[in-house]
Amino acid sequence: MRDTIRIGIAGYGNLGRGVEKAIAQSPDLELAAVFTRRRPDQIESEAPVVPVEESGDYRDKIDVMILCGSSANDLPAQGPMFASQFNTVDSFDLHARIPEYFETIDAAARKGSNLSLISTGWDPGLFSMARVLFGSILPMGKTYTFWGRGVSQGHSVAVRRLPGVKQAVQYTVPVPETVERIQQGETPVLTPREQHMRICYVVPEPEADRGAIETAIKTMPGYFADYDTTVHFITEEEFAADHTGMPHGGFVISTGITGGGTKQQAEFRLRLENNPEFTGSVLAAYARAVYRLHREGKTGACTVLDVPLGYLSPDSPPELRKRLL
Repeated sequence: MRDTIRIGIAGYGNLGRGVEKAIAQSPDLELAAVFTRRRPDQIESEAPVVPVEESGDYRDKIDVMILCGSSANDLPAQGPMFASQFNTVDSFDLHARIPEYFETIDAAARKGSNLSLISTGWDPGLFSMARVLFGSILPMGKTYTFWGRGVSQGHSVAVRRLPGVKQAVQYTVPVPETVERIQQGETPVLTPREQHMRICYVVPEPEADRGAIETAIKTMPGYFADYDTTVHFITEEEFAADHTGMPHGGFVISTGITGGGTKQQAEFRLRLENNPEFTGSVLAAYARAVYRLHREGKTGACTVLDVPLGYLSPDSPPELRKRLL
């Protein structure tokens, strides 16, 4: 008989709702409570909705807390706080800051004798596993990561904040010619511009200067300046009809040489109709793994690279060996 793992959700935006849906599909997971900075009566959930300030009262009622705040504004503060109180799972995705974040969470989790898995989802997360796997098997080669076609929420927010912009969305799209070169076995050194394009759909305010908006987007450092960017101005009706979904995806591809100079290629690909729901499903599976590892005595911080794959499944090791190995 399986244990029932009690899950808390901290933050109830798109990702938090995705986690809740994943828990409902999992036979061994149970949603114990949702924690929010908003007024609890503004959130509709079958689980208790609790102000985040009262999370400490739930230490004995939650096995794993899944953190669904943003990497830029929420997790740097919330991550250590929750890690000192609960076992946690988060999707911190600022790649350059992961080593620093890991050390901070590791100290907080060890202080509370908890286990915290950071930076999971699909990138970082599943794509990280593919990069390590392919790079280990094909050391004489090169690995590339392509994102899209899909909505980049951070880039979309950056466009929406520009003066004169009423609504906007940005899609990241791999450059087709570059993808074809890689799939044919080439191993070039690529610039960001050679790897991805940015496509923006913008609903301008009625009196907005469209030329100024387009220039501001294309020259925005850190977001668009290093990429070929196309800006389309559309109506609110077109936006509502065609650009309110959250698709995403991408792939990791490695080309290498084995043995006597034989070319080999490996690829891992995702096509997602709803990014937050898929990411929420990854977080839920890793909450199961964290629960199991903590019961074995592991504490501190860890990543997907430290977790045995079988720990993600609700099935037992004998069941997995019989059915899937």
